[in-house]
Amino acid sequence: MAANISLLMKKRLLIVLMVFSFLVSCLIFRVGWLQVIKGDELQKKAFEQQNSDREIPPRRGSILDRNGKELAMSATVDRVVINPTEIDKSEGERIRIAQKLSEFLDMEDEEVLKKINRDSRYEIIKKKVEREVGNQIRQWKKEENIAGIYIDEDSKRYYPNGNIAAHVIGFTGEDNQGLDGIEKTMEKYLKGVPGKILSEVDAFGRQMPKYHKKRIDPQDGLNVVLTIDETIQYFATEALQKALDDNQVANGGIAIVMDPRNGEILAMVSKPDFNLNTPRACPPGGEPETWTGSSQEDIELLYKTVWRNKAVSDTYEPGSTFKSITAAIAFEEGVVTPESRTTDKTIEVQGWKINCWKPNFHGEESFREAVYNSCNPAFVRAALQVGVEKYYRYLRAFGLYERTGIELPGEAKGSFHENPKEINLATASFGQRFTITPVELIAAYGAIANGGRLIRPRLVKEIIDWEGNIIERFEPEIIRNVISKKTSQTLMDVLEGVVSEGGGKNAYVKGYRVAGKTGTSETTVNNVYIASFSAIAPADNPRICVLVALDNPRGDSYYGGTIAAPVAGRIIEDTLNYLGVERIYNEKDLEMMAEEVYVPDVRDNSIKDAKKILNEFGLKYRIEGGEHDGDTFVEEQTPKPGALLAKNSVVILYTDVPEEEVLVKVPDISNKTIEEATQTLNSAGLNIKIIGNGKAIKQNIEPGTQVSQGRVVEVEFLFFDTEEINDEILFQIE
Repeated sequence: MAANISLLMKKRLLIVLMVFSFLVSCLIFRVGWLQVIKGDELQKKAFEQQNSDREIPPRRGSILDRNGKELAMSATVDRVVINPTEIDKSEGERIRIAQKLSEFLDMEDEEVLKKINRDSRYEIIKKKVEREVGNQIRQWKKEENIAGIYIDEDSKRYYPNGNIAAHVIGFTGEDNQGLDGIEKTMEKYLKGVPGKILSEVDAFGRQMPKYHKKRIDPQDGLNVVLTIDETIQYFATEALQKALDDNQVANGGIAIVMDPRNGEILAMVSKPDFNLNTPRACPPGGEPETWTGSSQEDIELLYKTVWRNKAVSDTYEPGSTFKSITAAIAFEEGVVTPESRTTDKTIEVQGWKINCWKPNFHGEESFREAVYNSCNPAFVRAALQVGVEKYYRYLRAFGLYERTGIELPGEAKGSFHENPKEINLATASFGQRFTITPVELIAAYGAIANGGRLIRPRLVKEIIDWEGNIIERFEPEIIRNVISKKTSQTLMDVLEGVVSEGGGKNAYVKGYRVAGKTGTSETTVNNVYIASFSAIAPADNPRICVLVALDNPRGDSYYGGTIAAPVAGRIIEDTLNYLGVERIYNEKDLEMMAEEVYVPDVRDNSIKDAKKILNEFGLKYRIEGGEHDGDTFVEEQTPKPGALLAKNSVVILYTDVPEEEVLVKVPDISNKTIEEATQTLNSAGLNIKIIGNGKAIKQNIEPGTQVSQGRVVEVEFLFFDTEEINDEILFQIE
């Protein structure tokens, strides 16, 4: 019996020992699991429970132009945040705090109160608060001893030039993240790393007394230096906007300036544009009454209108500006030379007749003259001689089948026929029935200008830190050689003739040799045209390529040579002058310049001496006043000394100061030549300042206006040449 009891006890003790051992093993396993497997996670949770942190946003890197001028910068502002667990729990006090904060921050009371009542330790009330407002809140919370409200550092993106280079720079979102342009594509360099302010809290999330906050400083973003030159960007913007206004251009336009030696974009303008400081403002076509700038419909309208970068994201038929590419291919393959003769009025390809744009055509001419005259059949024949396969192989070599890779979002690419036939080749030879982007075309012109090397166009020059140290430099990327240097030189000579003798006369700039090609293409919408001009200057030592395109001009003309070429000419003149490129005047330039003179000061001279001086300057005179024999003195003159006038203009000499102004009526000089306009104004007692050449298109004083006798009237002149639209080619190629 005792033995049985002893055995039973041993069994029970063994069971207890086994259970105890099992429990200890489970406990050891649990401790090991918590310490080893879940240790990091639990440590993190414990830290979060015992500490509260507030984010310090980093200063976003600046975007600079090539000369170090800031195009986008971050200004220091404040961020208002709260810890709801620290704010007084009474409903009345919370309502009062919410009302006061909403008053400071221009917010709705309910919106602020909702955040105060949340079960959290960190809520952002408002970002990007001006420092003045932040200081007011600091003072208020100090005076009333209010806990749980913090004014932290924040940064706000600021664009000092408004809409200048808007599509290139892009803009940021609420959290300072890049949403478009360089702001988006260079985000990894610009954004930086946030910092933190750490505070120790109790189990209820309230800050522990006498605890010193720990600050982890943010790492500021790096600065991006662009190839853009702010001054050249301004030249291009002003010239393009004037053209849009003068020619009633409905769908905006583009202007690009590129250095063909390295592919650097010096200016890129797309219109319409927007103010970078208010990118979500209501655009043309929006409803201001219902506009929020954040709805899906509003965002779609912004992308369709002002946010769209036409230079990169839009494709178009380049028209006759593309004939330069065809000529380059034909010269390279040796199927024509500049002096090859052509007599084609009409050429037939696969049953389709392609005519010269000129009804009675140009007769026998050299290929050089065909380029000057933009004669379609000559280019069709040259392309056919090259052959379909080889011609399209060159187009691929020119990079027209692929995106350029420029550092901007949303880049489109050219669209050509998959299996081109001869008729596709024929229409492509003069720039129709396919599409490319403006940036693709200017890259191709860069290859023509620099001796045949296709260089990737680029907008980013280098990345630097805040001390100016270079972190990363972006070098020019030569993709391939497309044509020989000899072909490049030959074509440049021909294209220079287009500006000096052909349809590009309106791009002529005194002292600079300009090469270029006009273009006028019809879109898929009837009677909607794109007028364009592609240029290279100086032709003997290219420094810049310029492309201008105006989409749907509704003024007096829609031809590229008439309305786009003058824009390119103005950009070229301003840019080369700014870059310090020396002007070298030829005989034609000197003759044109000799036609203008500065008015000398003949006041206090005798009439006899004044006549002699004016004659020496090539100016005429008219005497007004009392007696005016040779010894009478000149008391006053109009125009005043220093005015620039055309030769043979009239200077009015007053022998006594007139008590009242002599007024004359300004005549209408529309469509008159320079000689006719000068004579008409002089006969009316007025003078002329000549801008451009050709026929008068605009005068700065409206006809019929009464002005002072001798006043200078500025008159713009243009050459009007009908161009390369072939209205009989209105078919769709499958």
